[in-house]
Amino acid sequence: MIPVATRGPAPASRVTLLGAVFVGGAAGALARVGVGHVLSASPAGWPWATLVVNVVGTLILGFVNERLREGAATSWRGALAGTGFCGALTTFSTFQWEVIRMAQAGRGTTAAAYVAVSLAAGLVAVDVGARIARLRDGGHR
Repeated sequence: MIPVATRGPAPASRVTLLGAVFVGGAAGALARVGVGHVLSASPAGWPWATLVVNVVGTLILGFVNERLREGAATSWRGALAGTGFCGALTTFSTFQWEVIRMAQAGRGTTAAAYVAVSLAAGLVAVDVGARIARLRDGGHR
């Protein structure tokens, strides 16, 4: 069920929201594949592609959610950029698989470092994205 906003702009229709998710998801998936090809790593290497897409997606999501605030869940812009694009670009499941794969290969320290770096970078990125959105609004909020 698509939530209804209590404040902000009028909610977009279901068809508009689903279309926005579809278009954003297609773009995010293509971007994810592109980054994977450019930053492909050996099985023993650091999973740069996953780290990059997760951090960039988190930055974008911080920006989008701050920019749209209360109406993000029912806005076609939120559906396009947040749910669609960022949802398809980022990959928590691949992150989990890579951590387990590293640990099973005897690279527990690397796996722990990857978890720490991913979490720290994601938290910084979402904050930076929100700050950029506030700067665009003249520093208000």
